[in-house]
Amino acid sequence: MKNIADFDFSNKRALIRVDFNVPLNKETLEVTDDTRIRAAVPTIKKVLEAGGSVVLMSHLGRPKNVPEEKFSLKNIISKVEENLGCKIQFAADCLGAKAFEKSSKLKAGEVLLLENLRFHLGEKKGNVEMAEKLAKHGDVYINDAFGTAHRAHASTAVIADYFPENKMFGFLIEKEIKSVDQVLNSSEKPLTAIVGGAKVSSKITIITKLLDKVDNLIIGGGMAYTFVKAKGGAIGNSLVEDDFIDTAKQIIADAKTKGVNLMIPTDTIVADEFSNEANTKEVSIDQIEEGWMGLDVAAASIDQFKKAILDSKLILWNGPMGVFEMEKFQNGTKEIALMVAEATQNGAFSLVGGGDSVAAVNKFDLATKVSHVSTGGGAMLEYLEGKTLPGIAAILK
Repeated sequence: MKNIADFDFSNKRALIRVDFNVPLNKETLEVTDDTRIRAAVPTIKKVLEAGGSVVLMSHLGRPKNVPEEKFSLKNIISKVEENLGCKIQFAADCLGAKAFEKSSKLKAGEVLLLENLRFHLGEKKGNVEMAEKLAKHGDVYINDAFGTAHRAHASTAVIADYFPENKMFGFLIEKEIKSVDQVLNSSEKPLTAIVGGAKVSSKITIITKLLDKVDNLIIGGGMAYTFVKAKGGAIGNSLVEDDFIDTAKQIIADAKTKGVNLMIPTDTIVADEFSNEANTKEVSIDQIEEGWMGLDVAAASIDQFKKAILDSKLILWNGPMGVFEMEKFQNGTKEIALMVAEATQNGAFSLVGGGDSVAAVNKFDLATKVSHVSTGGGAMLEYLEGKTLPGIAAILK
């Protein structure tokens, strides 16, 4: 494996797997959040400034293995150009003859964006033939798409075999790996993990893994009500996974055995319907009446979490505290975001990951106030869980 920092890119074409799977406005097809594009810029500029040319490949959305206008990467060209500060070329198919003609004629300092990889069935299937063809677009391969590193796709894992001597990570993946490793392997204490979101079922593995690492584990979001019910509380019409009540009980018991300070909300903002126009009130989280549902953490819980977060040296945040997309139920998530930012300013290292958590720090303009915002939701979780990510392993072998 080569290192991007000291590799000689002069007169070489760098084929870079980026993650430009960005949200688009459904009507205008304009980019509504360019976080992932901005994250790839340092790697692209490194190659260009070192005298090389760049071929970018990515997927966008979930097309049905055929070209679909709403998933075309031509929709993001202007946003990529805006972030790079230069014009780029576009190939209307990642494997077509015209695409190979364009990539073969690239001059130093030029950038070519290939059309959506997932317009071809072979991408998600990890097709060897597709990977071999894609490899012809470059002299060196760089994987900088952490968001797809947990997928054994043609462009993320298989393709690396065709660059046995000239493959490497981009700056983004390097930073992602370093950030997760810092949270999991640092000797600094205390370490606080904030885990929210809708379901316990989607976070069991990571919670179990974290119990061996953290000093404080804060539970929030919809999953909190499963824990409250596991402790015998009344949760009304709140979201609950009855099949995971026993799991929640086991997590509570394990936390106690391992000396982890497990923090479950004590109060909640309840609503009589899932709507921003709903009637609301603040109640104890274990005394929710039928016909009411918990949609955010309330003041006492926020105060309870504050000391743990502000005293922390390391913070991992994955998942919101409530339905922050609705103004009435965004306060808990906003307050957590502000606490994490304050702790970071005071010297803590903070890692924020997962689509909703990232959306939250962006919504509240705090992305630059935390140490690292991960671009890979599923990939970050799997890496935290200790799983081998195919896109990472392919570069390392």
